Amino acid sequence: MQNMIVDFIDHFGYLGVFLLITLENVFPPIPSEVVLTFSGFMTLHSSMTLPGVVVVATLGSVAGAIILYAVGRLLSIERLQRLIDGRVGQLLHFKRSDLTKTEQWFTKRGKSTLFFCRFIPIVRSLISIPAGTTKMPFGQFLGLTAAGTLIWNIVLVALGHHAGKAWTQVAGYVDSFAKIILIVLVILIVVGSAYFVKKRFGSKNS
Repeated sequence: MQNMIVDFIDHFGYLGVFLLITLENVFPPIPSEVVLTFSGFMTLHSSMTLPGVVVVATLGSVAGAIILYAVGRLLSIERLQRLIDGRVGQLLHFKRSDLTKTEQWFTKRGKSTLFFCRFIPIVRSLISIPAGTTKMPFGQFLGLTAAGTLIWNIVLVALGHHAGKAWTQVAGYVDSFAKIILIVLVILIVVGSAYFVKKRFGSKNS
């Protein structure tokens, strides 16, 4: 995939960066660290500039985030409540109170969560969905998303620029960080799911 990304940016320049970063936000397996660090490297050997790459990458990030925010709005609290009230909710032993607690938590801590999650690979994309589901004000969502992604993009593009031909090493370090985060997330999900099943199904059986 790395070679495809490099060729795409080399051929399409700013447009390539915009499209790849937009897709990366919707489809997290596309490695933003490769797109951004290589784009930073390309500022040394093409007409692209550091500010230009950062701006285009940020616009792409925001565009992708808006798509997932819209998906979250489609998955409204009301629709999720109807799903929980149906057969799926009964099978999984979900309650409306579970959804209410989640909504209250995100409403209370959503601003800081949305901002800081923009620095965490994979999560930085998916966090837009609960923002939409809980109906975070769109202007607030745009502002926090733009601010967080701007910082992320500046750091990686600058690293790629200063690393020069060693940009692949920088991308590798960030990729390793992303894999560690993914492993931690999987472990947390498994542990959380096991705790939920034990608590909900255990209490029902007792």
